[in-house]
Amino acid sequence: MVHYGHSNQLRQARAMGDYLIVGVHTDEEISRHKGPPVFTQEERYKMVRAIKWVDEIVPGAPYVTTLETLDKYNCDFCVHGNDITLTVDGKDTYEEVKNAGRYRECQRTQGVSTTDLVGRMLLMTKAHHSVANNEATQDFRRHQDNFGKDARGRSPWTGVSQFLQTSQKIMQFASGKEPQPGDCIIYVAGAFDLFHIGHIDFLEKVHSLSEKPYIIVGLHFDQEVNHYKRKNYPIMNIHERTLSVLACRYVSEVVIGAPYSVTSDLLDHFKVDLVCHGKTEVLPDKDGSDPYAEPKRRGIFQTVDSGNNLTTDDIVQRIIKNRLEYEARNQKKEAKELAVLEAQQRRERIIEGQEN
Repeated sequence: MVHYGHSNQLRQARAMGDYLIVGVHTDEEISRHKGPPVFTQEERYKMVRAIKWVDEIVPGAPYVTTLETLDKYNCDFCVHGNDITLTVDGKDTYEEVKNAGRYRECQRTQGVSTTDLVGRMLLMTKAHHSVANNEATQDFRRHQDNFGKDARGRSPWTGVSQFLQTSQKIMQFASGKEPQPGDCIIYVAGAFDLFHIGHIDFLEKVHSLSEKPYIIVGLHFDQEVNHYKRKNYPIMNIHERTLSVLACRYVSEVVIGAPYSVTSDLLDHFKVDLVCHGKTEVLPDKDGSDPYAEPKRRGIFQTVDSGNNLTTDDIVQRIIKNRLEYEARNQKKEAKELAVLEAQQRRERIIEGQEN
């Protein structure tokens, strides 16, 4: 999944220069240094390409970034979040470029990480929803330590923090473009949970339906999604899903908290020319009605086959299948990060004269 934390770092990185090249590691590299990848190499390439701030992809990029790598692709510097990335033997993957002064940092997005999202899938609680009860929140806090916390404490990089949505953040992600004369306004709706390659293939296919597409994505509120998906879905709450979808290059606008049924008022308000849905099952609304009855009546409904059958359920099953490996991976990852953090703090105390 390409969550909004990834997208936000890429947005910041793109603002630092004129051209953004993103290196994507191989399955083997990820497995060796971080544990089993959730997505295949090809899936990861396509997901990163879909982020609107990315200009170029380097497939099979080495896990350790060297000066040779930067020079090979004519890069002035490399950018990473303000956390630390370590090899399997605990070495900083950016040490060489940092020492050469060709390293920049962007702010890590508070409140999300792949570790956090994987934990939500495994813990099966609803505390991450936009409105969660106290019991669910306490249950989440009680159990999350089993997944990601090293016995000595919490790493500031792997540890989970709370995401707080702001209007400024939405503005940074939004295109800000209004529909232009001649644009074909296309409306699609759904949960778009764990924004993944299945969603991207669908949106790319919808985008190809017109020479001048203006795609509006209607996102359902968490409680609406949970009503028809059950369990602890959505894994990402409405605020997180909004930013993830806005970062996609095929999306022009997002309706936050769209109604489950596509209404006449919605179609008229946005002057919708076409309504699309994938080949996944369409569940009836709470009153038993077809949520796409109105666009069908108007003759503007179209089923789109993206050629990709991957669903959010499939991703969760991939995680559950490798649960023990993910838990072990994150505990080892946090232990290495804590060791580095403690060493940094010790050096700082020595410099300040607090230790010998």
